[in-house]
Amino acid sequence: MSRTSKAYIAGIYEHPTRKAVDQTIPQLHAEVAIGALADAGLTIEDVDGYFCGGDAPGLGGISMAEYMGLNLKYTDSTETGGSSYVIHVGHAVNAIAMGKCSVALITLAGRPRAEGVATLGARDYGSTLPELGFESPYGPVVTNQYGMAAMRHMYQYGTTSEQLAW
Repeated sequence: MSRTSKAYIAGIYEHPTRKAVDQTIPQLHAEVAIGALADAGLTIEDVDGYFCGGDAPGLGGISMAEYMGLNLKYTDSTETGGSSYVIHVGHAVNAIAMGKCSVALITLAGRPRAEGVATLGARDYGSTLPELGFESPYGPVVTNQYGMAAMRHMYQYGTTSEQLAW
């Protein structure tokens, strides 16, 4: 793969709705997609690569691609928590550089204010979670998970708290 290939973020869109009580998550993904594509001067027909995370219902990218009528060569629904969409940008750049797609669309949508999100409570992931023995005693909440990842990075690479603040 040649890293001399260029990829650009050509369009962005932030949905104006803050409490989407009358819209579904797929509708919000589609509206965000249309807004970002319009900002870039593109249409749904131009998209051949699609990236989204675990917030998308059903089979993630596959379900959303069908819902939005995308004709894809490539899709990715990597889930890495709050950093998924940063990872998707890198994956999109690589997919474009490798010729897997020419126009990559990344969407993020949710209804946290309409549905309510318990960010301070531990989720019940069931007994199949591979990390259960390590995380369960501390409660696998978002802040704890990021804290554990940060502590591991500090231990393994010598990163300081000051460096993480940047």
